[in-house]
Amino acid sequence: MSLTDPQLVDCSIIPVFQVPNEEDASMLGVNGEENVVSEGKRMKKKRKKQVSAPRPACSWVYFSREFIKEYSASHPESSGLKAATKAASDAWKLMNVEEKEKYTRRAREVWDDYLSSAPARIPKPRKQTKLVTRCSPGRLLNVVQRLTSEQKDAVKDMGFGSLLSLRCRTLRRSLCLWLLERFNTARRSLEICGERIHLSPKDVEHVMGLAAYGKDVVNSGPDDLIADLRNSYNATNRGISVRLLEERLAAPEAGEDFKRSFILYALGTLLSPTARLDVSPSFLHFLINMDAVHQYNWGKFLLDRLVREVSRFHQGKQRAVGGCLLFLQLFYYESVSIEGAGSFSPIVAPCLSSWGEEEITEREKRERELGGYGCGEVIRKKSCPGMEFPEYRVQVEGLSGGNMSTGIEPNPVFEQDMTQISVANFPKSKGMMCGDMEMIVEPDRTACRNKEYGCSETLDYMTKNDHEETCLYAPCACPLPNCDFVGSSEQLSLHFSSKHWDAGRRFRYNIPLAVSLGMNEQFLVLQAEEDGVLFILNKGVETIGNIVMVTCIAPSSSKENFLYDLVSGKGISSLRLKSLTDNFPGRVEGFPPMDFLLIPFRFLGPSGELKLEVCIWNSTELG
Repeated sequence: MSLTDPQLVDCSIIPVFQVPNEEDASMLGVNGEENVVSEGKRMKKKRKKQVSAPRPACSWVYFSREFIKEYSASHPESSGLKAATKAASDAWKLMNVEEKEKYTRRAREVWDDYLSSAPARIPKPRKQTKLVTRCSPGRLLNVVQRLTSEQKDAVKDMGFGSLLSLRCRTLRRSLCLWLLERFNTARRSLEICGERIHLSPKDVEHVMGLAAYGKDVVNSGPDDLIADLRNSYNATNRGISVRLLEERLAAPEAGEDFKRSFILYALGTLLSPTARLDVSPSFLHFLINMDAVHQYNWGKFLLDRLVREVSRFHQGKQRAVGGCLLFLQLFYYESVSIEGAGSFSPIVAPCLSSWGEEEITEREKRERELGGYGCGEVIRKKSCPGMEFPEYRVQVEGLSGGNMSTGIEPNPVFEQDMTQISVANFPKSKGMMCGDMEMIVEPDRTACRNKEYGCSETLDYMTKNDHEETCLYAPCACPLPNCDFVGSSEQLSLHFSSKHWDAGRRFRYNIPLAVSLGMNEQFLVLQAEEDGVLFILNKGVETIGNIVMVTCIAPSSSKENFLYDLVSGKGISSLRLKSLTDNFPGRVEGFPPMDFLLIPFRFLGPSGELKLEVCIWNSTELG
């Protein structure tokens, strides 16, 4: 018996092997390589999935898993997972904080373990060639052009009259993107042309015409205070519709509703847009009392929001860029000269009124001819001190033998015999000869703008700005959201101790004080018993825990600092921060670039409260 016996073997099922020719061999080689590559990719993906640990679940997931298991056992007639999930959702919404604490604590513990064991995440470098932003000066310009004379007067009364001189319709997005790449949010500066140009609220005032002094703008507080306003504007979780505001602004009335709608529209389209298309309803918190709108420091608010939005953009948290990018664009035009060192341009305050589409197009053309942005020279252009004060007079003599006297306007232009003469920066002397024209600035003296807060200084125009920037009587705002009091730091101390004695905690220097912040408490006011100085213990919530810091309520120009110590502990573990306070004329919105203590969620109490030990040293103890 052998394998070739036809009775034993069916030859039709025996595979026939052939020697492959060269073409078949090459095809086999290619297919083999493709199989190896695809197999390698699959193995690589499999190994990648095995290495990366899954992100931990939230407290709702832990609750729903437990609930659905019990629900399915007690409701065998229920069909499918959909009904059980719906029942779990309804039950979760009815639970209070204490009932949810079991699942919240479990989620926090798993999250802390995940963070401690997970490898550090390396952020991907952002490379974006197209700018996405909601900042749209053209939309605001269209609304401004349709306003009646009564409505324009109402805008001026609120301190936003400079927006009526807006002439620019579109952003130069390539320039804005170039500036964003050179915006140092930690230092609040632009690093261009080989120099570092610091940005301040005064720059916002010079460019946009918004006040750079007054009480801080606070867009937070209890939601019930703005519940009626939210309903009147149909505010959703996404925000307030821009189109709804445009419809309201089309009405001819110029009352309180118009004022509130105009500010919301200006903030949402130009001054402080976010990454979303709608206007943030949190802005309603500082628009409850419309009579106090002109008292706010809008320059500081605009700059703070711009820094926050650009910082989020740099971190990759959002693709669209928020904040007033028009300010950055015009600030660049005003700060970088492309005409040479010997040239000058007329003083125009605010700069917003001097840049229309024609001027910007011509400037962009010159930038391209020079080789692109950043090829100019940084200039230190300062507006004339007292430009906004009509009591300063300018006398122009020697024109055709006659004299002319006029007040300084925001855009001073003198005409004689059809010849336009631009007035450049005022010199530091009483008179200046320029050809056959002599310009004399009378040395008028006026009171400090902080006179109502206690300053008795009388100043001339040469020293007025320098004094007011460092005046110790600069206004400070009450940190409580429902109080509109504004006064000097000394007046504020007396106000808080008499009107809000039960709203904060009193302490003594150099002695530790135990404090507690609830889950929904964002800050705590501390007042020193020795001298009445006010401090704020600020709390914010991040992804992995709470951040806390201490600030002092005082003029930003104050040189007095206090050393403070923060300690948080749980069991044998403790966290500590020792740092110096920064001075702010009110409560801080968000968290400026300064030292803070990060406290993980597992350090919180059973009800989410944060317990700390605070110690503040008297500034005189620092030596």
